[in-house]
Amino acid sequence: MKTIQGPALFLAQFAGDEAPFNSWKSITKWAADCGYRGVQVPTWDSRLIDLEKAASSKTYCDELSGTARENGVEITELSTHLQGQLVAVHPAYDDAFEGFAAPHVRGNPAARQAWAVDQVKLALAASHNLGISAHATFSGALAWPFLYPWPQRPAGLVETAFDELAKRWRPILDYADDMGVDVCYEIHPGEDLHDGITFEMFLERLNNHARCKMLYDPSHYVLQCLDYLDNIDIYKDRIGMFHVKDAEFNPTGRQGIYGGYQPWVDRAGRFRSLGDGQVDFGAVFSKMTANDFDGWAVVEWECCLKHPEDGAREGAQFVKDHIIRVTEKAFDDFASGGTDDAANRKMLGIG
Repeated sequence: MKTIQGPALFLAQFAGDEAPFNSWKSITKWAADCGYRGVQVPTWDSRLIDLEKAASSKTYCDELSGTARENGVEITELSTHLQGQLVAVHPAYDDAFEGFAAPHVRGNPAARQAWAVDQVKLALAASHNLGISAHATFSGALAWPFLYPWPQRPAGLVETAFDELAKRWRPILDYADDMGVDVCYEIHPGEDLHDGITFEMFLERLNNHARCKMLYDPSHYVLQCLDYLDNIDIYKDRIGMFHVKDAEFNPTGRQGIYGGYQPWVDRAGRFRSLGDGQVDFGAVFSKMTANDFDGWAVVEWECCLKHPEDGAREGAQFVKDHIIRVTEKAFDDFASGGTDDAANRKMLGIG
């Protein structure tokens, strides 16, 4: 067995225009002061990383990681959640997702998609330059507007959507293989890859591409009423990344999974700071450890109630308390009498 690394913090929810969140040097020092050993980096935020430079310059990457180490953390992974989302966008969401794209490609879906593909590839090259072997992203979605089958979906609609999704991602995954980096899709509502079945549909169309992996986040499964512990065992060979995020689901006679269009604080399903929700993280860390996951436990703070800085500091200690330092011996070794093949055969009465 292997010991999970951590704690680490996803910086997307913390980067901002005020110190210490407005520069790479200051935010990494802040993260270390909170108790983190690593940081996951949102590549769309130029305050933290110059993605094009990171993709082309090993020297720049060495400087970036050197600054982080000087401040007490290391770079665990890069993220292209926003850019990955734009690899596949149904026209119904064109306006909603325009803000994720660079200004020069807005209003042009084809140019936006090409830009997004290039962004993900740049991040994979940057990961290679940083010596990182896993990358976080979203799959995007073409079939999501048709999630609930009313009116009845035309035959072949979903299959066509997943054929196209795989077609768009296959060249990216091949490039990821060239870079020696796994692409870890966060399994997430709003994405066509939102549960195990949809991940399998995608994987099948990719002929089980070795670089196609999952980013496991139990909070998204709680809100879907999916068995988040069984999921770990089913996909243990495909889980390449781990977001530690809590959630709660408290349905009432008025609302359930869909939330009645209410703001987060009023929904039946809500994201919470670590320890404030319903996820059994003792069981999660036990299963991840038993299945030999040796990546990073990355806190993704999203809570509708608690202040983010409080959630971050509490989250670091929470993960420390849950990481299991694996044993190198069996608990009952003291009772071992020592044996060999001949003794075993004698005990079995087979001479």
